[in-house]
Amino acid sequence: MFLHVVMLQLSDAADARFHGRVQAYCQRILAECDGVAGYAFRQNAASRSDGLTHAVVAAFADSPAHDRYQVSAAHQEMKAYMAGFIERLVVFDGEIPTFA
Repeated sequence: MFLHVVMLQLSDAADARFHGRVQAYCQRILAECDGVAGYAFRQNAASRSDGLTHAVVAAFADSPAHDRYQVSAAHQEMKAYMAGFIERLVVFDGEIPTFA
């Protein structure tokens, strides 16, 4: 399994409308992108978040599925929409073991 985590510090302009639209993009990605095992945009509950208040957490069947997602129309549109609301981001991409 391939994991993609994007930790975000959002601007104050990220209001309820922003969050609703991002959730709609998440549903679109789940419906349109082959090989997506899970995809969510969530608030960060960690006490050591260092200001990274939200995250996109995605799991893919494999690295090629992640590569297809990266160039998909849904992901490109989501990134373009969110760009103006992001003050800082940190990304993790990598293979993780699957547990039985």
